[in-house]
Amino acid sequence: MLVVETPKDLKQHIGKTLGPSEWIVVDQSMIDKFAEATGDHQWIHVDVERAEKESPFGTTVAHGNLTLSMIDGFRLDLISSTGFALGVNYGWNRVRFPAPVPAGSRVRAKAEIASVEEVGGGWWQVVTRFTVEVEGSDKPCCVADSVGRALAA
Repeated sequence: MLVVETPKDLKQHIGKTLGPSEWIVVDQSMIDKFAEATGDHQWIHVDVERAEKESPFGTTVAHGNLTLSMIDGFRLDLISSTGFALGVNYGWNRVRFPAPVPAGSRVRAKAEIASVEEVGGGWWQVVTRFTVEVEGSDKPCCVADSVGRALAA
């Protein structure tokens, strides 16, 4: 885990790979809860019997946005910041889902600090590229550039 005291300290870690995080199982219960929370009940995610018969993956798969949302939890395994007054999600520059996450799979993430710049008023903008992988897959299941804003303490 990378531990930094100030947003400026992140600059010296630009381009370095952080992680990987611990593995997390994405089971059908997690997928169903995400479907309930978002209202996205597409059969490929929630209908196990139909997915076994009709899906090219042979099973249900996690929503891409479920995988994306897991990045916030992975971040806690990868980066710790002790001298920030506040950190906020500012958005995403790029998000791709190159491979599926079949129900029951294990996923983990790596991160790379892409850029760190002062934006005024004590705020720093940090762009971090997260790559989420599925155990046993050749391709990542999610690659996303997170844009965060950190307020120096």
